[in-house]
Amino acid sequence: MPISRHFEIIYHLLNKKKATAKELADHFEVSTRTIYRDIDDLSAAGIPVYSSQGKGGGIFLLDDYVFNTSLLSESEQDEILMALQSLNAAAYPEIDSVLSKLSNLFKKDKANWIEVDFSPWGSRHSRKELFYLLREAIMNHHLILFRYFNVSGIKSSRQVEPVKLLFKDKSWYLYGYCLESSAFRTFKVNRMKEVKITDIDFEPREKESSIENAKQNSLPELIEVKLRISSQGAFRVYDEFEEGAVVHNEDGSYTIRTKMSLGSWLYSYILSFGTLIEDIEPVHLRNKILGDLDTVKKNLNQRS
Repeated sequence: MPISRHFEIIYHLLNKKKATAKELADHFEVSTRTIYRDIDDLSAAGIPVYSSQGKGGGIFLLDDYVFNTSLLSESEQDEILMALQSLNAAAYPEIDSVLSKLSNLFKKDKANWIEVDFSPWGSRHSRKELFYLLREAIMNHHLILFRYFNVSGIKSSRQVEPVKLLFKDKSWYLYGYCLESSAFRTFKVNRMKEVKITDIDFEPREKESSIENAKQNSLPELIEVKLRISSQGAFRVYDEFEEGAVVHNEDGSYTIRTKMSLGSWLYSYILSFGTLIEDIEPVHLRNKILGDLDTVKKNLNQRS
């Protein structure tokens, strides 16, 4: 549900008294069909918003409708503002406008108590815009097209009915119904390229568990891994592993026992520890890493 736009429609009608679907559609840069869908959502939520046809018609609220702030206690008003501030910190589109208006309505200061940015350091503005586009496609039920690189590096073209964005284990994923697979799938946003939002509408399908779907599609095979990291690697050990998986050895090093998904990402991940790594098990994983190091050394020697 596009909370920010729904609130903006109410706020707009309280001030303007009446507006046409086209006026609202132009103002919010959506289709009139989307506006009528929003009106249905508001009506279902108990907001007395109506539309009339013909000359002088339009969309309006009942004349005696007011947003009664006394229905909410002081603490409830604070909770609403803090929740919106959290969304604003996560760069949720248009929330800042809603936050400002509700702050004025509640006669409270807009406390800037949290700041969150999920994008990597140095990421381009275009990447942040991608989240806005995906959000619009999800809210308006528009089919999206993109090229995707799976965990093995294989490229494919996808047509997807987007359902939601989810954040899991340091990564963003898009969950939706893939027309090529005829099934719900979860795609890592970083591997989605040339994303295009179409004007093709779709009817939402019955959903599965998006988190479980992400787990099944992103972690095809788990293996037991044992790593020994030198004492200088404490910052990464505590950042990246659960406390129960870590043993602090007498010599200051760390032994980590955990399950990880087998694949090229795992080899790259272990290699990212560089000289901090002291031991790797199982043996076949250690041999694979040693083989990759030999390849890197050979490639670099050829360049020297």
